[in-house]
Amino acid sequence: EVGVEEHLDAKLPLGLEFRDEAGNVVALGDYFDGVKPVILTLNYYKCPMLCGLQLNGLLDGLMELSWTPGQEFELVTVSINPLETPELAAAKKQNYLKRLDRPGVGGGWHFLTGYELDIDRVAEAVGFSYNYDPETQEYAHAAAIMVITPDGRVARYLYGIEYPAKRLKLALLEAAEGAVGNALDQLILYCYHYDPTNRRYSPVAMNI
Repeated sequence: EVGVEEHLDAKLPLGLEFRDEAGNVVALGDYFDGVKPVILTLNYYKCPMLCGLQLNGLLDGLMELSWTPGQEFELVTVSINPLETPELAAAKKQNYLKRLDRPGVGGGWHFLTGYELDIDRVAEAVGFSYNYDPETQEYAHAAAIMVITPDGRVARYLYGIEYPAKRLKLALLEAAEGAVGNALDQLILYCYHYDPTNRRYSPVAMNI
């Protein structure tokens, strides 16, 4: 019952409401401006292992990426545990902002909590299946992030606990359909295509 079923081009339920790390009620659609793509991660803040590895891997990629959350793209982390609080989300956010240490990133990386029904609807929309184990009091889930188009459609899935900067940029460029990045970025995207077999971007000899 745990895994990812890719729902490419599926529309996210942008009207759903959550609470951000400051305790404010926000709509998921507040982070979609029609121009910038969005990276969506589904984790939980007290996860003892996999979530930390995944978010740390994402942070490593962000540190090498020339783009910044809040400028060229938005980054939204939703807790899959409905019992977690905005205070816990705020502590987790501060931990990652301190490590990233980049101006303006605080306004571009959002840590949300919400009700179980709303969390489930987001997870179902992107095909992210997880399960709670009452014996360990932990959630079993996959390691994947979703790259979403500026209007809220699923564009790409990236898997694992490592997200190299080049792969992140290519996925964001693809999701934005040319709305972000400079001319060189667009040329790089033209020279790569996504290979679903190995789930990586590979050079296209003909385009090069």
